[in-house]
Amino acid sequence: MSSRIVCIINESEISAGTRGSSLGPGAIRVVDHQRENYLFGRYKNIYVQDENHLLDEPTPLLWAKRANGLSKVYEHVSKVVSEECHNAEVLLVIAADHGSAGGTIAGLKIANPDHRIGVLWIDAHGDLHTPYTTPTGNMHGMPLATALGEDNLQCKANNVSDETAMYWNQIKNIGGICPKVQPEDVAFIALRDLESQEVAMIDRLNLLSIEVDEFRAKGFDQVALELENKFSNCDEIYLSFDVDSMDPTVVSHGTGTPVDNGLLPEEARAILNHFAAHPKVRCIEFVEVNPCLDEKTNRMAEVAYDLIYEVVKIIEEKR
Repeated sequence: MSSRIVCIINESEISAGTRGSSLGPGAIRVVDHQRENYLFGRYKNIYVQDENHLLDEPTPLLWAKRANGLSKVYEHVSKVVSEECHNAEVLLVIAADHGSAGGTIAGLKIANPDHRIGVLWIDAHGDLHTPYTTPTGNMHGMPLATALGEDNLQCKANNVSDETAMYWNQIKNIGGICPKVQPEDVAFIALRDLESQEVAMIDRLNLLSIEVDEFRAKGFDQVALELENKFSNCDEIYLSFDVDSMDPTVVSHGTGTPVDNGLLPEEARAILNHFAAHPKVRCIEFVEVNPCLDEKTNRMAEVAYDLIYEVVKIIEEKR
């Protein structure tokens, strides 16, 4: 087994609004099997304990659906990440829905509490909602807010129950550290589906957001330089890649919340490959492949796999 990479498989889908993303990691592995690359067989694979049984019952937590289970998922994920980041140069996380990504960040922070973590969030959505602002209660729209330790009460729209507030605070404070990241160390690429509360938080915290048109107008080299400057004072970088950052009309609609006018696969590849080679990158996470929604059989998993395959190749070449 290579110590260069540890692969963490997280099939938790309790924070999404649609079902099926728990099958995403498996769909990606199917592509690997079909192509006989045996990519995952080269590395240590760890499956994170999920709480998906909670989908078999209703949740009483209106504005933070299944937060009781997500709190446990954060504990499971952060424990695995914090332990394994000492055993590998780069962690490759293949996750179902995006809701547990805050647990990945928590694990990195727990492992190295003094480290300043840069976050590159490649996504159609900001994932900056909180129980106080969410229009749906789906917690895959909240992971980055948990890492920032934000409630965004300035934009409060919901009256949450004491139980909801308790679980929300548990999630934010996993590892006894809150916040896990600072606003000046966060950057977005490809945001294009935001609610007003998220826009207000981006403005208030002065978060860097590079939209698709801006990305193309500046060109990759200029964007890469801008991000290098953004993360220059960070000790490590975490990259979160949601497949809905890509244009569904070009790839497929095999993800929970597709949004038109996204990145092309080759644009996503340029970003991912650049940071796969970056010496500060400690974790790259791929999320939200949902084969149940894929009108092109397993196309989204195929595209995601191609991106993962190149990332792994570049990480190994750093040897």
